[in-house]
Amino acid sequence: MEILAYGVLADERPLLERAFAGAHDLCCLDLFLNRHTASAAAGHEVVSSSVNDVLDAPTLRALADGGTRMIAQRSTGYNNIDLEAARALGMGVSRVSCYSPYAVAEFAWTLALGVNRKTVRAVSRTREFDFRLTGLMGRDFHGRTVGVLGTGQIGTAFARIAHGFGMRLLGWDVIENPECRALGMEYVDKDRLFAEADLISLHVPLLPETHHLVDAAALARMKDDAILVNTSRGGLIDAGALVETLRANRLAGVGLDVYEEEAGVFFFDRSLEVMTDDTLARLMSFRHVLVTSHQAYFTQEAVGQIIETTVRNVADYLAGRDSENTLVRPGGRS
Repeated sequence: MEILAYGVLADERPLLERAFAGAHDLCCLDLFLNRHTASAAAGHEVVSSSVNDVLDAPTLRALADGGTRMIAQRSTGYNNIDLEAARALGMGVSRVSCYSPYAVAEFAWTLALGVNRKTVRAVSRTREFDFRLTGLMGRDFHGRTVGVLGTGQIGTAFARIAHGFGMRLLGWDVIENPECRALGMEYVDKDRLFAEADLISLHVPLLPETHHLVDAAALARMKDDAILVNTSRGGLIDAGALVETLRANRLAGVGLDVYEEEAGVFFFDRSLEVMTDDTLARLMSFRHVLVTSHQAYFTQEAVGQIIETTVRNVADYLAGRDSENTLVRPGGRS
């Protein structure tokens, strides 16, 4: 069987090809899956998608018409897939339920530290042989308060690092994590966390209940010198409200690895084009905002685990097995 993989990055391709070697043929495409590119999958029973593919109802219908019966998503999040449409079409859908939490947690700290110590601005200066320290003063994280929204595996890994810095830990989640409790974390409601934290990091999934979790009201509650970091999903933050907050000269800094309208922008070279997303362009114009293109997960360990799980998901589909990674059972399976 030949499997078609969409949205394959250059560094990811050799890992994918090596993982599937000897089991299945693999065709890797660097273009992303959407209703306009779905026709490329004609004749492929199994398609592997990436986090920035758009698997809405029209896309899934086009895939199904071409003979696709299984979607193996190479990510934990699946808010880009219309699961109800897949179920109606009898298509199976799987995801990667977990991979190295350290990849994302460590990168969240990379953003937090980079924003706090103004690292990007400092490097830009020294490349121009400007070695002044004016405007580069940061703060110690030691002794300050960190607010962690979402204390699953990634949030817990982030909290362990915060504990190592000697920070006071505040947490918010629907279920309290004993590991975080053991670190001294105090679970509080969102309003108190937003009001007391010097550093806020988001580690919750994007669900209807968490969409715009950080809205204008939440931003208003934050300290004027707070730092906000998001390495989870862009839709957790109301980007328009964030721009207005920054325009009001509030927040010491923001680190974003995700953005609500990142599809079609992140993972592409847009350097020779006019940026038509005014909100993203405005965010990137602030000197104390650091934006990266959804790379928090991008380590050898994490990508390797994602690919290994994807290979197992395909094997489970062909064997008629379900697993913790199954989101939608293929049609006809009881």
